[in-house]
Amino acid sequence: TLSTQTDYRDGEAQTDPYSPEYVVPSGSVPELLTLATLTWGRGLPAGLAEVEMIERAREKRAWEATLPAMDNASQIMKRRKMMNDMERKEWAFREQEIEKLQEVRLEVLKKLLWRREKNQNELDAKRLDDHWQNYQKAKEEKVKKIQHDCALMLRKLIAKRKNVMGKLERRDIIKEYTDFASQTYAPLSRIGYFPDNHSERYVVKNFYLNTFAGLCELEASLPDSVTQVKIKAPKPKYTTTETGFIKRSARLEVDLAQVHQALLEKKNKVKEPKKPLRFLEKVEKPVPRPPTPILENPSIEEEETELAVICLQKLLRGRAIQNMMFEGKEKRLELIRELRTTHALQEDGQLLLKAEEEMTLALQQQHDLQMHKLSSVENHLAREEGRVLANIFDFLSKELVRLQEERKIHAFVMLAERQRRMREAEESGRRQVEERRRQEEDEIFKQAGEGDCTIDSYLEDIILSSMENTAEEQAREEIQRMAVEVNDIAYEMESRRTRLQSEEIVAELVYDFLIPEAEKMSIREKVRQSQRKHIYAAHQIIHRDTE
Repeated sequence: TLSTQTDYRDGEAQTDPYSPEYVVPSGSVPELLTLATLTWGRGLPAGLAEVEMIERAREKRAWEATLPAMDNASQIMKRRKMMNDMERKEWAFREQEIEKLQEVRLEVLKKLLWRREKNQNELDAKRLDDHWQNYQKAKEEKVKKIQHDCALMLRKLIAKRKNVMGKLERRDIIKEYTDFASQTYAPLSRIGYFPDNHSERYVVKNFYLNTFAGLCELEASLPDSVTQVKIKAPKPKYTTTETGFIKRSARLEVDLAQVHQALLEKKNKVKEPKKPLRFLEKVEKPVPRPPTPILENPSIEEEETELAVICLQKLLRGRAIQNMMFEGKEKRLELIRELRTTHALQEDGQLLLKAEEEMTLALQQQHDLQMHKLSSVENHLAREEGRVLANIFDFLSKELVRLQEERKIHAFVMLAERQRRMREAEESGRRQVEERRRQEEDEIFKQAGEGDCTIDSYLEDIILSSMENTAEEQAREEIQRMAVEVNDIAYEMESRRTRLQSEEIVAELVYDFLIPEAEKMSIREKVRQSQRKHIYAAHQIIHRDTE
């Protein structure tokens, strides 16, 4: 009586389709039950492969209906020949399925190889772009450094060219004090000023802090309240008395809290912006500064005289240093000659060592290149061997599983066939008994109706019919006993089959199907190796031209 509105479709909430229960009447085997193994998602809805499988099953059932009965030796030979032909057809169909599966695997492998090569090319291009960007960044940094050094050197040259003549300039005290990078604020040690000298004189030295005796004396002078701390438990504060009145101290604390809150509000209060002026106000002028003192410029004659004296001092100092160097050279002339001879010999040895080092490095690089090539070839060979062995083992395992499944299915078919034959034999026996009984009753009725029949003929007919029935029952029991013995012998032979016989069956399958495939793969690999030689030679020629 109620309905709902949802945001989902019925298909999104649907799981597997519903399969109702069914009842099969006795004596009928509907064809639809042969498809009971197909479920939703595993064969249903049926596609082309399922339709082909259904058609093959129909053909096989029709073929089983045409098989001759095993009454005599000729029928058995004919039946065996037909079964061998059908087995060959099934093996041929299986080979076609395996070939189709191998083709699909090859296509998938080709797609994977193409995708891997595409990803590798993209990765190589990305790496090249990264290298190029890194080189560009390094180049830009070098250019920036060169420009910075060029600007620094230009500033230094400009500063040197300001005083080419070497004229002395008077000290400008005001300029030095306005420039915080001048010698007044940061003097240089090469000029003779060392700000860290005698810095220990400013260190505070105390007897009570630097010596053990002073520390003991200081500790003895302190009171016990400093070294021995006494903590008293706080008492709870009662704001009310026993009679229920508020204490004066509690009222004072409340008042103090209100005053404190008012002070905080006043302190944190935002200032109101100033209102614009409505009337003119007088602006007071600042007090004038005193005049700046001016130094008198020296005369030109004094400057020239001072420059001449400085130049003479430079010449005398340079000449003195030259004389000292000349005297030292004359005193140690023999030692200088000995050093020159040993240095010349050392240069020859260094050249030989350098040549040997270059040769060793070249041989080492060549050896590393060869080892890299051999390792790459071994890696490729190992990868190919692993892939081939994996494919072979996969194929063998699947074939073994398929063979075991086929054996199981064959055994189930034989059991079903035997049960069907036994049921048919029982049904035919029942029908024969009923027909015989009906004939006996008809005969008895006929003989009783006839007046000229005698008791002797009636007894003789009864005896004969009883003898025939007894002989038929004994023959049927003998046939059933022989069938049970033959069935036991067949099961015993099946159970006595050893692992070696099973391995022989598997070996025949491998020899018939796997070895030809392996030979095909080896021939393809040989063709690929022969083609790779030409490709490698073409690559060498191309790389040599590019280099």
